[in-house]
Amino acid sequence: MSESEADTDIESRDDGESGRQQSGSEDDRVDQVLGAGRQCAACVSACRCCVSVDACACVCRRLNLEWHPLTMEILSESLSLLSKTGNALSHAYVRVDLKDHGLTDINAIRPFIHLRYVDVSANYLQDISPLANLSQLLWLCADENYLTSARIEEMPFLQVLSLAKNRVKDMEGIDHPLLEKLNLSGNYISEMSGLDPYKLTQLHTLELRGNLLETTAGLNLPNLRHLYLAGNNIRRLEGLEALTGLQTLHLRDNHLETLRGFSEAMTSLQYLNVRGNLIVKAQEVKHLQCLPALRGLIATENPCTEEESYRLDVLSLLRRLERLDKDGFTFDDRLEADEGASEKLEEEEEKAPLSLPTSANLHSENPALEWISLERYPVRRSPERTPRRST
Repeated sequence: MSESEADTDIESRDDGESGRQQSGSEDDRVDQVLGAGRQCAACVSACRCCVSVDACACVCRRLNLEWHPLTMEILSESLSLLSKTGNALSHAYVRVDLKDHGLTDINAIRPFIHLRYVDVSANYLQDISPLANLSQLLWLCADENYLTSARIEEMPFLQVLSLAKNRVKDMEGIDHPLLEKLNLSGNYISEMSGLDPYKLTQLHTLELRGNLLETTAGLNLPNLRHLYLAGNNIRRLEGLEALTGLQTLHLRDNHLETLRGFSEAMTSLQYLNVRGNLIVKAQEVKHLQCLPALRGLIATENPCTEEESYRLDVLSLLRRLERLDKDGFTFDDRLEADEGASEKLEEEEEKAPLSLPTSANLHSENPALEWISLERYPVRRSPERTPRRST
């Protein structure tokens, strides 16, 4: 796959994510459940999966749900992928797909310690702590549940964790040492804090689309390579200097009016998406000149893109740019941008006042020299010597 195709694929995936975040809402799930005619079965006294009985009762009354725990029958039908166990002395099923089973309790999964891939998305879970017993877990998806916290007991081998479209409010308690990909899109996170750079040394992809972020401050993850922040309320670019290894940054559909905030320390950033923001002037891209590796920029759906000279203005400021809004630049584009930049430079030089150094300034810089008036010849003469006294 070429670089341009890769960028197109990234943008298309971002479009798809934005669409999915707007569909499948909680109310739709409520209507679906109510349409099925399920009746509440006094789960207030029976449900053990919840943080509190009152919380469970509130959710169940609103959704009109019966208590629906995971059973061995459901588990046996959902297991797959027979594989050798860790000690290679026996075999066990290592994958379970429990997506969209209406589950409120997954305690029955505790004994299945050899599971490595678990999908419990699209259920009604408020607690996934039973999964902490699965010490071999590599991949976990718990999207579209009722989780209010991302905190899970440390899993030594977990590499991929997705808790999208829940009710998570912060990123505290995520301390899995081998975690590489973390998806917390579609939650209620308002600050990017809580991720420990000393514990999450392997984390390279973080997705926080569709949260309540207003600034980029708070992340200190030098090994992070891909950061997705589309669909937030971000108005300020702050704290980016700590992301020295970042290669991809998505800031689509936020409230940015300026691109001020990027740092020279971001020597690896290659792809930036600021589509659908509030950038009025193309001159804002001058704040991207400190990014030596930047090759792809997406800025469509900003007011500045309506300017006739938009593409040439951007190219004249970012000479190393290879693609703007998915389109590459031709040789003629670069030639025209160079000519435009030269003309602007000449205009600026003509407008700038010509200032000559004065003798007073030169004296202050080097008092050991005496200068004749600069209006005549700039002749330098040595300081007068005191004549020697004859004995």
